[in-house]
Amino acid sequence: MKLLIFVLLMISITARISGGDRITGQPFATRSEVFSVHGMAATSHPLATEAALEILRAGGSAVDAAIAANACLGLMEPTGNGVGGDLFAIVWDQESQKLHGYNGSGRSPRSLSLEKLRSEVDALGRKDIPPHGTLPISVPGCVDGWTALHGRFGKLPLGGVLAPAIRHAKDGFPVTELIAHYWKISGRILAEQPGFTATFTRDGRTPEKGELWSNPDLAKTLEQIANQGRDGFYKGPVAEQIASFVQRHGGYLTVADLESHKGEWVEPVSTRYRDIEVWQLPPNGQGIAVLELLNIMEGFPVQEWGFGSAKLIHHFIEAKKLVFEDRAREYTDMEFYDVPVAHLISKKYANQLRDLIDPEKAMVRVDTGRSQTDQGDTVYLSVADSAGNMVSLIQSNYRGIGSGVCPPGLGFGLQDRGELFCLQDGHANLYAPGKRPFHTIIPGFATRDGKPWLSFGVMGGATQPQAQAWVLMNLIDFGMNLQEAGDAPRVVHVGSSQPTGSIMSDGGEVALETGFDAKVVDQLRKWGHTIGTRTGLFGGYQAVMRDFRKGVWVGASESRKDGHAAGY
Repeated sequence: MKLLIFVLLMISITARISGGDRITGQPFATRSEVFSVHGMAATSHPLATEAALEILRAGGSAVDAAIAANACLGLMEPTGNGVGGDLFAIVWDQESQKLHGYNGSGRSPRSLSLEKLRSEVDALGRKDIPPHGTLPISVPGCVDGWTALHGRFGKLPLGGVLAPAIRHAKDGFPVTELIAHYWKISGRILAEQPGFTATFTRDGRTPEKGELWSNPDLAKTLEQIANQGRDGFYKGPVAEQIASFVQRHGGYLTVADLESHKGEWVEPVSTRYRDIEVWQLPPNGQGIAVLELLNIMEGFPVQEWGFGSAKLIHHFIEAKKLVFEDRAREYTDMEFYDVPVAHLISKKYANQLRDLIDPEKAMVRVDTGRSQTDQGDTVYLSVADSAGNMVSLIQSNYRGIGSGVCPPGLGFGLQDRGELFCLQDGHANLYAPGKRPFHTIIPGFATRDGKPWLSFGVMGGATQPQAQAWVLMNLIDFGMNLQEAGDAPRVVHVGSSQPTGSIMSDGGEVALETGFDAKVVDQLRKWGHTIGTRTGLFGGYQAVMRDFRKGVWVGASESRKDGHAAGY
C-alpha cells in the first residue's frame, strides 16, 4: 500500500511539474503518437483513414491508398476538397530512392480574355475577381492528378482504389462534427449559386453531425472515372455537363479546356534547416515560402529563446512579413513569369532579409498581398506503405465548397481558385487565358541524410507556410514528438499594410492560440504587434514519419480536425 501511494504521489508531482495532467510528453498534447510496422495513414476523417488502410491491406501502394482516401474526403469533407478542385503531391519512391513532385493545378478558360474578365468584374461593381459564381472557376486538376499518380506508382486497378468512396457514396456515411459546422456555413453563403442546393442540401438543409449522408450522383461520377480513367471526367458526358452548365450561367469553361488539361511532374526544391533537408514544390504554389522562412529563422538562436517566447514569436512574425512580400510579388505560374526561385530560397538572400528585422519593433509597411489569400479550406493527407513509399498529398476547392456552382447530376462543386489571379497590369500573377493561378495548397516533405524522414502538411490558406515552418521548428529545435509538434499552440500572422480604416493596424494582426503566457502577449504588444484571436485560422495538420532506428512508422493527426492517424 505504501508503495502504491508513493507511485501515485510521484505521478502527481510529475504532472504538476510538467504543467498539465499528462504523465508523458508536453501538457498540450491531445493524444499519443501512433506507431505501426507495415504502413500508416493520416487524414482528416476516420473513414478516409480506414479506406487508405483497406487499400494497403489489399496490396495497394501508398499512392493507391492516398487516392482512395482523397476520394473519400471529397465525399465526406466537401467543405475542403473534391473532384472539382486541384491537387498537389510529393511522392517518395523507395525503388528509385527519389522524390517526385506533381503539380495538378488547372488553368483558366482559354476563351476568357483579360479585357473580358475586367469588364465582367466592373459590371459586378468590383475591383477584383469574385469568390463565387462562374467567373473564378478554373479547370479542375484533381482527377488528372489521380490518374497521373496512379499510372506511375499505382498497383491496384483504379476501380478498386475508388471502391471505398463509391461504396460510401451509395450507402451513406455519418457526417462528423467539424465538417457539419463548415457545411452549414457553406449552405448560408452558397445557397443562391447554381446547383448548390440540389447537390449539398436536403430540402434546403445541410446535414447535422452524426446524420447519415449519401451522394449517389457522386458515386456515378466516380464510377465513370473508375471505368474510363481521366477520359471519364475530362471527355464525354461529365465534361459536357460541366461545360454546358457553366456557360449557361455566364461562365467561360469549355469542353476543350477540360480535354486539353494536363498536370505536370516537377522537381521539388529544398533548403537545409539544421540537419534536415526540407522539400517543397516550386510555384505557382506558395511552398517556397516555407523554405524562405526557415532560412531566415535558422540564423536566430531559436532553441535558446525557447518555445512560446516573445522573442521567438516576434522574429517569426517579422520574417513571415518579409517572405510574404516576396510571395505577393513573385509567386505565379512559371510558364508565364520567370520566378527567381534559386535566389529566393538561397541562404545569401535570407541573410539580407534577416538584417531587416528589428529585434524589438514590429514592421508596419510590408506589402503581403491580397487579404483573401488568408482564406482557404483544404484537406491534407499522408500515407506510407510496407515497401517504404511515402505520399504527401493536398487537395482543395479553395473556399469551402469552392465557387458554389454544382453541375446537376454529378455530385460535386467546382473550385473558385481563379479568384487568386490579379487584375493589376504588370503584376506577375496577372490574369491570362490558359494560365494557372497563384496557389495556396502545399504538400511538405523532409529528408535526413538522404533518407525519407517526414511527409507532412498543414492545410489552411496563408496559414500553411507559417504552420509548416512552426511545426518543423517544434520538431527540430524543441525536440517535440510528431503529435506534440502539431498540437502545440500556433502563431499565425494575417495581412499587412492594410488601408486606412481597416480593422487591423498597418502591421496586420497576430493570431495566437490559447496556451501562450500572458506576459508574452503583453511584450508583443509593447513591440508594436496587434494581437487577436481567430478561431479556425490555425489550420489542419497530418504527418507520417519514418523511424529508421526502431524500424517503425509514426503517425500524427490534427486535434483541431475530425480525423486520425492509424497504421497496420
